[in-house]
Amino acid sequence: MWVSGNLFHIGWNGNYELWAKNPIKTSPIAHGIWDPHFGMTISDAYSSNDYSVVVSYSGIYNWLYTVGFTNVSQIYNFVIVGELLAVASIVLAKLHLAYLDSKLQWLSLAKSSSFTWPLRMVVSCFDLGGLRLNFHIGVLIGFTCVAWSGHLVHVALGLAFNPQQYEDSWRQLSSLITFEGGIQSDTCSLYLTDMAHHHLAVGIIFVLSAHLYSSLYKGFGVRLSDLLKLNGTAGSTIIELCKSLHVQLALACAGLGVITSVVAQHMYCLTPYAYLSYDYVTTVALYVHHQYIASLLMMAAFAHASIFLIRDYTMCAASEDPIARIISHKASIISHLSWVCLYLGFHTSGLYVHNDTVVAFGESEKQILIEPVFGQLISESSSLIMPIGPGDLLVHHAIGLGLHVTVLILLKGCLDARGSRLMVDKLNFGYGFSCDGPTRGGTCDISAWDSFYLAMFWMLNTDAWLMFYFHWKHLTMWQNTVFQFYESSTYLNGWFRDYLWLNSAPLINGYNAFGVNDLSVASWLFLAAHLCWATGFMFLISWRGYWQELIDIILYMHFKTPFMYDLWAGQITPVALSIVTARLVGLVHFAVGFIGTYAAFVIGATS
Repeated sequence: MWVSGNLFHIGWNGNYELWAKNPIKTSPIAHGIWDPHFGMTISDAYSSNDYSVVVSYSGIYNWLYTVGFTNVSQIYNFVIVGELLAVASIVLAKLHLAYLDSKLQWLSLAKSSSFTWPLRMVVSCFDLGGLRLNFHIGVLIGFTCVAWSGHLVHVALGLAFNPQQYEDSWRQLSSLITFEGGIQSDTCSLYLTDMAHHHLAVGIIFVLSAHLYSSLYKGFGVRLSDLLKLNGTAGSTIIELCKSLHVQLALACAGLGVITSVVAQHMYCLTPYAYLSYDYVTTVALYVHHQYIASLLMMAAFAHASIFLIRDYTMCAASEDPIARIISHKASIISHLSWVCLYLGFHTSGLYVHNDTVVAFGESEKQILIEPVFGQLISESSSLIMPIGPGDLLVHHAIGLGLHVTVLILLKGCLDARGSRLMVDKLNFGYGFSCDGPTRGGTCDISAWDSFYLAMFWMLNTDAWLMFYFHWKHLTMWQNTVFQFYESSTYLNGWFRDYLWLNSAPLINGYNAFGVNDLSVASWLFLAAHLCWATGFMFLISWRGYWQELIDIILYMHFKTPFMYDLWAGQITPVALSIVTARLVGLVHFAVGFIGTYAAFVIGATS
């Protein structure tokens, strides 16, 4: 449904056929703006057409062009296919849900009905316990990859196979399955023939691996889960981790988070879509978009792992249970990770503070500049890798610091979710609970939720370093001013002055004496997101007492005013937010404002 919606609006309101004629010079249109409040001045600022438009920064145009779409009619056909797939998926989900709810009824109906074989087929398809999922999923992925390779060859590359000229067609086909490597000069993307070769090879590997897995299971009678002791007995307790939805969700989020982050990296350094590298805003937007998604997925992985340990897990003998072994060694794991964070923190922050200090006193030559000698050896070995210097080394260590501290906080909250030396019965209090004062030495900020809450800020801080670095380095490359990055990235004020403040100028000038321009809406988003971001601090810093006293004062005033006396008559007296709830409200404001601010900044600074 989501894919169909995007493609429908491109076919209806876009300019795909015009864009495909000159992808470098033409701006892709997401949709038109039909708003009576937009006068001629803003319409002229946004477009040279008769009406204003929103430019697409999604890269969908480049994907459609790469995989062989040539006109809007084909896009509409794809929309219909997507809708049909959505309906089929909903029906299959409903069948699966009905089967899980009433397995016995399905089986009895299958035995008594004259339509025995179709029902038994449905039952066998949804009886996941009887299938070797690794084999079936491997074969499914393999054949899908091979089919996609065929699509790239026959549709995207336009090769029509002719059986009557078999030898010539086969020679032409083999020439379109290449292994050139590198980037195509005109499209600034990977060779489409290389990608067809890649999918063909990966598909064959998946099919062979699936059969190999099946053969090994039949030969040895052992599954991977058996080797890891995820299924089996430990003492008198049966460990059924695979039946816990929270552990499944945690593992799925962790895997998908890593994949999404890898996609963010590869979409700009090994661009698969034709002419995408020419669109600077889309390049940055796709990188930022995927890194935020990857970060949130990893946060979700640790959160649901903590909920699993609290709600679904039963501790067993450490010798039989891998999770019990991890928990029994949690002090060693956390302390070692803590030392890594301390090392990175003191060294990275110390270098930045030193360099800022000497630059502030006008002695830039006294900066401590460490050359990344090993990284430079790697970058010199390939023309595709950008040259790096001391600024790159510092920011990579800063990103490493953020990543390790975020993992440290999440891991400690996860491993201590069931109990700690300070509060051994934490398991009975659930995932999130408020402080209970100094009764047991103080229990503020020790729940799994509090660790998630604190780690969210470190995650956003890490994302800031990551995206600032990506954006500024590429801005200087595109503007042919890389020297600015090398000179200013070795101290913090250089980042503030030459990256943030300098590149905020287009947004600040969104409204000026000359009137509005195409960045005016982004300027408003920049201001509004700053307001949302700042509102988050109001909830995060002010604690419960302030709000409760404010509400009590308002109530007292209303009770003393006759015509306002019945304002809350018959309803519950309002109270202040709890600390846990206030932190949630503050965190949402902070995260949404932070992400919205940078979204406007990316559009304003890059375009």
